[in-house]
Amino acid sequence: MPTKQQGDIKIWKRRNRNQQLTIWFGQFIAVAIFVYCWQLVSENTIWMFVTDAPRQAVDMMERMVPPKWSYMNSLWRPIWDTITIATLGTLMAVVLAFPIAFLAAHNTTPSSTFARPIALFIIVASRSINSLLWALMLVTILGPGVFAGVLAIGFRSIGFCAKLLYEAIEEIDETQVEAVTATGASGAQILNYGIVPQILPAFAGISVFRWDINIRESAILGLVGAGGIGLQLSSSIDTVTWTQVSLILLVILATVIVSEWVSAKVRHAII
Repeated sequence: MPTKQQGDIKIWKRRNRNQQLTIWFGQFIAVAIFVYCWQLVSENTIWMFVTDAPRQAVDMMERMVPPKWSYMNSLWRPIWDTITIATLGTLMAVVLAFPIAFLAAHNTTPSSTFARPIALFIIVASRSINSLLWALMLVTILGPGVFAGVLAIGFRSIGFCAKLLYEAIEEIDETQVEAVTATGASGAQILNYGIVPQILPAFAGISVFRWDINIRESAILGLVGAGGIGLQLSSSIDTVTWTQVSLILLVILATVIVSEWVSAKVRHAII
């Protein structure tokens, strides 16, 4: 901002004195918070273990090589369970997310004061709880197994799918809806011919994308007893069988790569 000094010479300054003091004060607060947080971390960290971590990591890697290939015969069923958990969980999520998205979108909700807040609450609640926490709670209620994993993936994915879908609904071309409405179509016909055709590509893409994510998440649900290959990973770590752990990690990596390839092909075909 321009300021005047002796001789009426205008000198440009980026900020005035109060603005600069405010910035310095904010920077001071940020540094103070960082120092305080660092002290908390330091007090709860055993630095001897941290400095010894590289040697421990090298030792673990040496114990993981070579992978125990003969253990592969025991992994085919857990791999299938993992894919099943991801697929059924995604299917459950997209079925439930579809109506929730219509209730949450401001241009399709039947009630902005009642239905929409409830739908938005469901979306936020679903996205706020990690799939591992869902699995931990469901295993406690239902017992360990694949069913708890399917529900955990489903509950976690509802919010993700519904949020992206209701945003797609809010971005539709309203002129197509108006054209269908002008023909005297009923509410169901407006939905079927004016709205759904516009969001189907987005809906399919969201579903496939979430399935790809769920393959990754379902691979670790076994750590809390929700089935899948994570159960073998947990037992192998508990028994310190590092050659089995390395094989399981390779299998998980291969499964994720294949699911990523399938997901990309399907999305490309749809879009």
